[in-house]
Amino acid sequence: MHGDITNHLPARTLLRRMFDAAIASAQPEVNIAAHLPDPAALPNGRLVVIGAGKASAAMAQAVERAWPGDLSQLGGLVVTRYGYAVPCQRIEIVEAAHPVPDDAGLVAAQRLLALAESLGPQDTVLCLISGGGSSLLPLPLPGLTLADKQAVNRALLASGATIGEMNVVRRHLSAIKGGRLAAACHPARVLTLLISDVPGDQPADIASGPTVGDVSTCEDALAIVRRCGIDLPETVRAVLESGRGESVKPDDPRLAGCETRMIATPQMALEAAAAVARDSGYEPLILGDAIEGEARDVGKVLAGLALQIARRQQPFAPPCVLLSGGETTVTVRGHGRGGRNVECLLSCAIALNGQSGVHALMGDTDGVDGLEETAGALIGPDTLRRAWAQGLKPLDQLADNNGHGFFEALGDAVVTGPTLTNVNDFRAILIERG
Repeated sequence: MHGDITNHLPARTLLRRMFDAAIASAQPEVNIAAHLPDPAALPNGRLVVIGAGKASAAMAQAVERAWPGDLSQLGGLVVTRYGYAVPCQRIEIVEAAHPVPDDAGLVAAQRLLALAESLGPQDTVLCLISGGGSSLLPLPLPGLTLADKQAVNRALLASGATIGEMNVVRRHLSAIKGGRLAAACHPARVLTLLISDVPGDQPADIASGPTVGDVSTCEDALAIVRRCGIDLPETVRAVLESGRGESVKPDDPRLAGCETRMIATPQMALEAAAAVARDSGYEPLILGDAIEGEARDVGKVLAGLALQIARRQQPFAPPCVLLSGGETTVTVRGHGRGGRNVECLLSCAIALNGQSGVHALMGDTDGVDGLEETAGALIGPDTLRRAWAQGLKPLDQLADNNGHGFFEALGDAVVTGPTLTNVNDFRAILIERG
């Protein structure tokens, strides 16, 4: 039966079904109800909902829909990316910019921190955090400005730094991240629900950890800046060198009443995609949910593995699907329209060199790869041939970091619109039976 399915289901259709399944598995509506506190256990009968991230509005809506008590018990404020708001009855939704922060995010972060500081020992806080929160809560430490934060953010994005390295720097320039939001909520109780978009699912790295203690230091942040060759504004350098940017540590007594739960992760998304592949007659092989590195290098490595399978049936036999997640990085050298997933995919296509029977999809589960409102793209054995027929030179496009321009010209872009969740990159390479 499986053989019949694989012979009749087009590779691109299957790849898109796997991507959609990965996204669907990480929807707040699916995961949040089991983690809500008991309304009867709230000391004053009130739950204050705060949060930030690309999925935070959908999370807030899911809280309202699943809340077993009276909706009048709920209230609060969450910040999400422009275009990602969904209607809520009791929880206010504010939109701001991502990945480079703006004034709307600054004002929202100020309001969020003020709300946290107004809470007392009888209050219970539900904090909804997902990827993107770092840019959506750009409240700088005293002495810094939003312009300083924007400059650092742009430099980090173009430097090739990993997401973990970026967040170490961000945590030490923020008045709200690195555990500071939780500290501001003290003495209220805080339950944080996380949707992970980072390799390793470390809570301190998701939105730069506003409600969890941070073991990294200002010196760690400076070391990353030096290693990545980032030219800091003098005001920013002074904050790090003086130690004024030190974050809240895990043993801080203000965090004693805090609990953190992970409700959706990249691994869960990969397992959902694997089930679709298996049902369609392909053996799913999850290579890892935390793969990092320069995007074009990761693309070449994945292509090498796919070629060995297609040509030698080693280390696996086709038909199979190679699945992976994580977050690659791009060191920007060109002037094209790029993103880490399309850069990885273009590099993969070049290395595959038209290998028959190999197709792939790579995309960001939030629907936005880089600065483009495009999730990612698809490739197949004919990708390079079609590119050359249009006068597109794949190596030149890669050198110019123009992955989006390349795949858009071929009609191979994957556009989902706002997915209202974010569990990082999704990569699937399908190898058909020869």
